[in-house]
Amino acid sequence: MTAALVLAGLGATLALMLVAWVLSLALRNAGIVDVFWGLAIAGAGVAWVVVAPQDAPRGALAATLAVLWALRLGAHILWRGWGRPEDRRYREIRARNEPGFALKSLYLVFGLQAVLAWLVAFPLFGAAVSTAPLGPLDYAGVALWAGGFTWEAVADAQLAGFQRRGGAERGVMQAGLWRYSRHPNYFGEFVLWWGLWLVAAAGGAWWTAFGPALLTFFLLKVS
Repeated sequence: MTAALVLAGLGATLALMLVAWVLSLALRNAGIVDVFWGLAIAGAGVAWVVVAPQDAPRGALAATLAVLWALRLGAHILWRGWGRPEDRRYREIRARNEPGFALKSLYLVFGLQAVLAWLVAFPLFGAAVSTAPLGPLDYAGVALWAGGFTWEAVADAQLAGFQRRGGAERGVMQAGLWRYSRHPNYFGEFVLWWGLWLVAAAGGAWWTAFGPALLTFFLLKVS
């Protein structure tokens, strides 16, 4: 494990978040970072597979699953926010850091999230450097990922339909998966990421558990 290989993932997340920052300046909307969050994580995984010194079927598998997750999530967030003003969270950050928020956002918003995306992505690193053959634990991880991915996608679609009907102005979503949980989309998110970690763990990278653990903390305590 070389520092150059580890840092290749960070380079990918920083590059993608730099693109997002440039777009945010043109749009005057720092909320575009949410669209790039998943793309940055998946980008780290792809970078690790590309620069790994050996063929990495486990890494290719994990990176493919991450890319599918990132594309769906990014498209959903982009569609959800299309034509709407900047998210309240970023308006508050902007207000606290004016004047000069345009430049400050490069490190306060986009740089910070690039580093966090890199850390969350480490199960993809563990998969990329593994040379062990695929086995039952990998397939269990893929099954867990598929369950979480489906759960999150269905929850997002149900909430989007509810909001299109204007029900969000009349009450709280209490149908479908939202009948059982206040945040079924978040539940699906951390289930699929623990599934990806299981793929990494199958190759011996148990230590990468800090990635999904960090994501779980964000979902429970921050988001």
